[in-house]
Amino acid sequence: MRVIVVGAGVLGTLHAWHAVQRGHEVVHIEREAEARGASVRNFGLVWVGGRAGGEELDTALRARELWEQIAEDVPGLGFRANGSLTVVTNEAELAVARAAVERPDAAARGFALLDADEVREHNPALRGEFLGALWCPRDAAVEPRTAQRALKEALLTSGRYTFLGGREVREVVGEHAVRDDHGITHTGAAVVLCTGAWLGGLVRELAPDLPVRRVRLQMMQTAPLGEELTTSVADADSFRYYPAYGGAALDALAAAQSQPPVAAAHKMQLLMVQRADGGLTIGDTHEYDTPFAFDVDEDPYEHVAAVAEALLGRPLPTVRRRWAGVYAQCLDTTRVVHRQQVRDGVWLVTGPGGRGMTCAPAIAETTANTLDW
Repeated sequence: MRVIVVGAGVLGTLHAWHAVQRGHEVVHIEREAEARGASVRNFGLVWVGGRAGGEELDTALRARELWEQIAEDVPGLGFRANGSLTVVTNEAELAVARAAVERPDAAARGFALLDADEVREHNPALRGEFLGALWCPRDAAVEPRTAQRALKEALLTSGRYTFLGGREVREVVGEHAVRDDHGITHTGAAVVLCTGAWLGGLVRELAPDLPVRRVRLQMMQTAPLGEELTTSVADADSFRYYPAYGGAALDALAAAQSQPPVAAAHKMQLLMVQRADGGLTIGDTHEYDTPFAFDVDEDPYEHVAAVAEALLGRPLPTVRRRWAGVYAQCLDTTRVVHRQQVRDGVWLVTGPGGRGMTCAPAIAETTANTLDW
């Protein structure tokens, strides 16, 4: 059986992975030479702790298992089960963390509430002033800039995988086939479109009422820290952003403690992950109203740097890179992904939002099971 996968971001690459693992031939088409969208512009977080209970958490937990399994065959993913600390600095934030460990599904997430000394035992690089942290050992990380490349290299060794970069799919031709901008028609038993934030052109023709929006974010990366940041780190503004933390305690936090104006305006939280080279990926912002700016705004960078420095208790290393990215998110944010048959034998899979890196292996597995590959 031949499967045509369009889009070489993390979602498309994991669809290709599952198809090859099940013994199928894959033709993988990407309009850039290699992935350049949100899949390489994120934290590389496999983020379980903040997921909404039910389907979203189940998907994240399954994806976490799959990431670890795949990493056994593809060490170039840079997978590490480093866990995360969401650091709290006052009683209102602490109350939200305390409510999280009392959730019925807290054990599935591995939640524990740590005091300040225990936080420093888990992550000695955190030398700032804080009361404690919500610990989630289920969280993990991969290297986003190289993960897709490592997966592609592993897929190429199978002998059943062909990668065609620098080709844009322009039309669906009959059943189970697409034509690229080189005039070549690619036919398979199934076509899966994983086009990320590219929602115009062919995607709009196939799904004109797509219930998906685009979201823009800003992030940055520093020079090496000079010591190990043993966990991923979040600040308490993450409680406002992730669905696992709703309830009375979060309402009380919102009433007692407004975000600083720049953080509120840019819908910010701190996430911080150490890269394989020792640098720190730090962010992020959320922008929903189009048209998006073509440039980056310095105020959010200054804010998130100050928050990071307060938790580290030291100045950040020099910032080496700043960037913006855009991802696709379901308008109904309770949905993990939008999966739609748009023509006979042609499926569109899009809109995982900020869950893409976390959930891609499980989303792709579900597609493979749904299509009975």
